[in-house]
Amino acid sequence: MELIKYIILGIIQGFTEPIPVSSSGHLLLFKNIFYMDALNDLNFEIIVNFGSLIAIVYIYRKEILEIFNGFINYIKTKNKKFKDEFNYVMFIIIATIPVGILGYLLKDYIEMYNTTKTVGISLLVTSALLYLITKTNGKKTEKDMNYKDALYVGFMQVFALIPGISRSGMTLSSGMFRNLKKEVALKYSFMLYIPISIATMILGMSDFVSSSSFSDLWLSYLLGMIASTIVTYFTFKWFRNILLKDKIKYFVIYCFIAGLIALLVL
Repeated sequence: MELIKYIILGIIQGFTEPIPVSSSGHLLLFKNIFYMDALNDLNFEIIVNFGSLIAIVYIYRKEILEIFNGFINYIKTKNKKFKDEFNYVMFIIIATIPVGILGYLLKDYIEMYNTTKTVGISLLVTSALLYLITKTNGKKTEKDMNYKDALYVGFMQVFALIPGISRSGMTLSSGMFRNLKKEVALKYSFMLYIPISIATMILGMSDFVSSSSFSDLWLSYLLGMIASTIVTYFTFKWFRNILLKDKIKYFVIYCFIAGLIALLVL
């Protein structure tokens, strides 16, 4: 029975990570609904996030390799044909710095507000943001991106530190507000997810390694991670199709209803 709980939580993480509904917020809501002790296990949260990371890296594996090779080649040769890849890496770095610094400095303060009420309000905010982009159809490609775009998305991403604010929803909507094409904004959003996810794992690794629970729960952790990886992969594919078909309104409705339930019922 305990194994099934961890698998279910891995599925929840995998389903909510790629879509703009806040995976951490939903894990908290499920904790309050079903009284799952596994949700108090920060090591497990690191593990299932790693599962999602594996899926995202696999989905964008070709693009990541191309960007990385171009970045290195530009540094070595200063050849202008690799300038776009160099710029893209810089855009990722610039947008990651604000959330990285503030996330580290405000970690304990943020955890104080990791409550059902905060998540409920944040889901309503996410719903409003998604509503604003339902009719947005940007024209800018990756080659048209600039440092102002990166700064804007980066500072907007800081708000995703608030429990219940969707990181992907914030970065996707802010990218589209900057007139990026949907596919471009989506890719940039999840390229930003990669360094943030890695940094989160590194910060939590010391506690994870010294934890006594790992030896007892390694199978539960493993199955949760596998579930998270598989579900993240297929959910991302599904969400991408929804976004490109201009059906983001479904998430507007969902976040609004979930926010009301969190505020009025839980």
